Amino acid sequence: MSTSSAVQAAVSAVSVAAAHGVVCADPVVLKDGSNVLVHLHPAPVVARIASRTALVRPAVAGHMARDLSVSAFLASRGVPVVTPSDELPAGPHVVDGFVLTFSTYVPHDPSLELTRPDVLKLLPDLHAELRLYEGDLPVRGPLDDVENTLAYLEGLGVPDLEPFRERHAELLTRWDAHYNDVQPLHGDSHYGNVLMTPSGPVWNDFEDTWRGPVAWDLACLAGAKGAEAARRAVEIYGGGAAPEDVEYHVETRVNFGTLWGVLMERS
Repeated sequence: MSTSSAVQAAVSAVSVAAAHGVVCADPVVLKDGSNVLVHLHPAPVVARIASRTALVRPAVAGHMARDLSVSAFLASRGVPVVTPSDELPAGPHVVDGFVLTFSTYVPHDPSLELTRPDVLKLLPDLHAELRLYEGDLPVRGPLDDVENTLAYLEGLGVPDLEPFRERHAELLTRWDAHYNDVQPLHGDSHYGNVLMTPSGPVWNDFEDTWRGPVAWDLACLAGAKGAEAARRAVEIYGGGAAPEDVEYHVETRVNFGTLWGVLMERS
């Protein structure tokens, strides 16, 4: 999203908040990536505004609602997560063409990040709680994102997409063989989605939650391609997935991540 668009998104978020009595004197853009995150300072509220995700997710409001639903459920179970805001209706809201939600601002140190092994050690407890979540979840996760992103980029006339299409088609032929140990997942469980707070790590961003193989969440943290990296991820996690499944989903994630990089450059 361009700087001007990010500013417009922030203005829209401030306007919605003000309509509900939440005063923001000094909005701070925390992130401008897949989404725009704005701290409505001094209120303890963060607005999440769909930006690039809105380009490739036809039902982006559903993704945003899922983040709120899963976060609220996990918080009710005592899991340390970023919760929906109770300062105003959390959403999703649609205003000025933007889809946005409001979450509680969690003071944290953005310069601190857990290592991949540290996050892998946290995942079993998170997965145990997610297994109890009974809300509706998608079952194709990254496959839908890849196909929607390809369609969007093709519509822009972006060249050289054929390698992505061919790789996606090849990976699809092996998908069913690696769709094992299925349950609700975080969906994007990399270390950047764990906030380091004075009271410990706090999980964030359940927008990509889907019902899929445990190996997908491990693949988010494997750190490299290859059998050894996959085996190590399973070992640190404590079992629960086959290394060959993790290895396959690393390949799937790399194809998606590289394609997403093209989207970031073009939007």
